[in-house]
Amino acid sequence: MTIRYALPFAVASLFTAASLFTACSAGHRTVASTGPFREASHETGLDFQHFTGATGDFYMPEIVGAGVALLDYDGDGDLDIYLIQGSFLNPAKKLIDALYPPGKDWSGGDWKPGNRLFRNDLIPSGKLHFTDVTEQAGVGSVGEGMGVAVGDYNNDGFPDLYVTNFGANILYRNNSNGTFTDVTKEAGVEDSQWSTSAAFCDLDGDGRLDLFVAHYVNFPVVGNPKCKNGSGERDYCGPKTFHPVPSRLFHNIGNGKFEDVTEKAGITAAYGAGLGVACADFNHDGRMDLYVANDQNANILWMNKGDLHFEDQALLAGAAYNGEGKALSGMGIAIGDVDNHGSEDILVTNLMGEANSLFRNEGNGFFHDSTAEFGLAAPSLPYTGFGVKWLDYDNDSFLDLYTVNGAVETVNALRGKPYPYQMKNRLFHNDGKKLMDVSEVSGAALQLEAVGRGLAIGDLNNDGRVDMIATNNNGRPWLLLNQDQSDGHWLLVQTEGTRTNRMGLGAEVAVLRRGRKPLWRRSQPDGSYVSASDPRVHFGLGDSEKIDGVVVRWVGGSAEVFRNVKTDSIVKLREGSGQPWHP
Repeated sequence: MTIRYALPFAVASLFTAASLFTACSAGHRTVASTGPFREASHETGLDFQHFTGATGDFYMPEIVGAGVALLDYDGDGDLDIYLIQGSFLNPAKKLIDALYPPGKDWSGGDWKPGNRLFRNDLIPSGKLHFTDVTEQAGVGSVGEGMGVAVGDYNNDGFPDLYVTNFGANILYRNNSNGTFTDVTKEAGVEDSQWSTSAAFCDLDGDGRLDLFVAHYVNFPVVGNPKCKNGSGERDYCGPKTFHPVPSRLFHNIGNGKFEDVTEKAGITAAYGAGLGVACADFNHDGRMDLYVANDQNANILWMNKGDLHFEDQALLAGAAYNGEGKALSGMGIAIGDVDNHGSEDILVTNLMGEANSLFRNEGNGFFHDSTAEFGLAAPSLPYTGFGVKWLDYDNDSFLDLYTVNGAVETVNALRGKPYPYQMKNRLFHNDGKKLMDVSEVSGAALQLEAVGRGLAIGDLNNDGRVDMIATNNNGRPWLLLNQDQSDGHWLLVQTEGTRTNRMGLGAEVAVLRRGRKPLWRRSQPDGSYVSASDPRVHFGLGDSEKIDGVVVRWVGGSAEVFRNVKTDSIVKLREGSGQPWHP
């Protein structure tokens, strides 16, 4: 029997195999588009089907995952894709194992258990195509997968993977030969709580990437409560039904080892149902801070006080609640400079009926709810947002916004359909003052509906235009290739640390444009929702054909300038090879 999609609602009989699964998701083909993006997962060989493992018991982890990572795992210069897979939760798994014994190929070639790694064959073939290399790479762990973080924790020049689960997390060390090794226990990063988003960032400036892991709630598989939606039908429970769990912080002490510093760092002082996490230096003091989006709890802004000590200053800074003083259903996070004023702002996606939240940084780590000012309130109200990223898709120098949407309880208009949680994603164009919803005029790829969750962005074909991959719960991912025809110039910067962490994660990068303010961006694969993006820093430059140089401010505050950088190119900037820069 070919298993394609799992029904997430009550099943009359678990012993009637045909009643367990149904096909209910669109989009395994290439979708033509006259807009800036086209969907190309099928034509590029990205054959993946997310599987919730749902058997009608409405286990909450089924509806929450899963994410995706973009990384150059083999160091050949192009971005590969790692997709997170779901599984069965006990006791349902025991019933399925009885019907379909482990080891038997009952997927029909469509669904494969475990996470999947797809190698990008762009280099050396010249054509964007993906090959499944999961088995030879050794990263196909099977579990109720949630998300993934990417970072070179041992500074050997090859990115490693940290996989979060409902259950035991996994740290995969990249062996630099196309394979990975599970080093979770020996590295000291074991975690069996319900983990969601995670982030690698150097929090103490010692040149090694630390690891922050967000936790959601204490969900019991045995004793799962029966919750109902507004129409009185059984549906997935919300987070308020369960107790939230504090996040964890692992300090990288070198030699491939971490220590749990959660309590002494102050991270247990505040917590909620954590879903999103991102690192940035919000107050320009040279230390990396952390922002956590909490579901129906106040969001947390962990300001770095030095010596691995953090204080939650979200309330004081104006980033805990929305402008009306309400705690919303925070899911995903996007960090970026929305109006090119030189400081990083925060965008948080929320539940349908709440509107997403745009917290504009006033320049000193204090924020103002600017959602209505930038025109985001009304367009985001009908959607439950998860993955989210700032990206300059048309290379005009302003960061646009893409949000991935999908419900967590039955959508009334879809009542009676096999998987009634589908929504459309949204694309917002930024002119520096307003974010305009251009989804309906942006081609067929923006009209697809699914249960959106993860989002990662990056230049997959190295053409200077930012592409996207969006994951869909109980569906196929969408590979959204950027085909925008705008003639704006661009620059793609790869940072390489020597004194600081090897990948240069957290480094701030600025393009110096003659007669204009510097254009600042950051190397930040974290953020979004349970996903990891291209660590390279992309700049849309508009009509700036030539630039005066590129500044890199490395984690810790030292900065240098690199001259003679050409636009419309991909460059690697190595720490210590530029000239000291003093603004």
